[in-house]
Amino acid sequence: MRLNAAGDVPGTVRVVVVDDHPVVRAGLLGMLGGEPGFEVVAEAADGAEAIAAVARTRPDVVLSDLRMPGLDGVELIRRLAETAPRTRVLVLTTYDGADDVIPAIDAGAVGYLLKDSPREELFRGLRAAARGESVLAPSAAARLIERVRSPARPPGGPLSEREIEVLTLVAGGASNRMIAAELFISEATVKTHLVRIFAKLGVSDRTAAAIAAHERGLLP
Repeated sequence: MRLNAAGDVPGTVRVVVVDDHPVVRAGLLGMLGGEPGFEVVAEAADGAEAIAAVARTRPDVVLSDLRMPGLDGVELIRRLAETAPRTRVLVLTTYDGADDVIPAIDAGAVGYLLKDSPREELFRGLRAAARGESVLAPSAAARLIERVRSPARPPGGPLSEREIEVLTLVAGGASNRMIAAELFISEATVKTHLVRIFAKLGVSDRTAAAIAAHERGLLP
C-alpha cells in the first residue's frame, strides 16, 4: 500500500473523535477503525482536549458531541475555525433543537448528524465533511429552514459561556487589551467575540451591547 509524503494512505479521512462519554468514544473508535478509508488519529473527552489533539495531529475532520463539560462543542467549533481552519467539524449529538443546531452551524460546523443515524450515513457524512461539503440530519435541516422562513425573529442565538465572559468585562469598562489579558486570549480573538456578540444582540457598539445584555438579564 503506497503512502503519501505525510505517511498516510491517500484518500484516508483522518478523524479526531470528541465525546465526554467513554462508551460512546469506544464505540465510534471501533466502528471507524473497522471501516476502510478512515483513521482515528486521536480521541478527546472535552473541547480543551480536542483543541490540543487537533494541534498535534491536524486531522481532516473533528467528529464532536455538543454538550460537554468545560469547553462545549459550540465553543470548540469557534476556536477551531480560528486556529485550524482546514479541519472540518461534524457534529454528532442526540440534540436537534434550534438552540443546539443553529449555534453550531453559525459557529462553523460543516455538518450536523444525530447519534441514531445509520452507520453508513455517518461514513458518508465524514467523507462529505472532509471535502468541505455540508451534511445535515433532516431535523437539523428543518431547524435551519425555519430560521430562514422567520426573518423577523430576534437576531443571533444564545451567547456562549465565553461571549458572556467577554460581555461582562465590556460592561465593566474593560478595553480589548484588558479583556485579552484577563481571559488569556489574543486581542484579535476578543474582536471576533465582540462581532458575534453584536450580531446576536442586534447592536452595533459596546455600550449598546452592555445595555442590551442588562435588559435581557444575560450578565451575572
